[in-house]
Amino acid sequence: MKWHSMSELEVKDVDEQGRIIIPKQWRDKLGAKKVVMRLKDDSIEITPYRQDDLTRYFDRAVADVAASMDDWHSYRRELRKPKR
Repeated sequence: MKWHSMSELEVKDVDEQGRIIIPKQWRDKLGAKKVVMRLKDDSIEITPYRQDDLTRYFDRAVADVAASMDDWHSYRRELRKPKR
């Protein structure tokens, strides 16, 4: 196990309902209101939950299609054709 500086290591009690308190400084630093927990071997890994911004992928796809997107059905049909 890799140990970090004392500012990155805290021992916490788990209450009767299984809750722990994440230190405020850590929550502020990460800026996340949700976390992802994963059981990994004999440890629990907690990481901030970040939802990917899918809009960054808009206008990024390139397709070699002759049909106009105004006629979505024709466009989709052409996209699905196997390429030779």
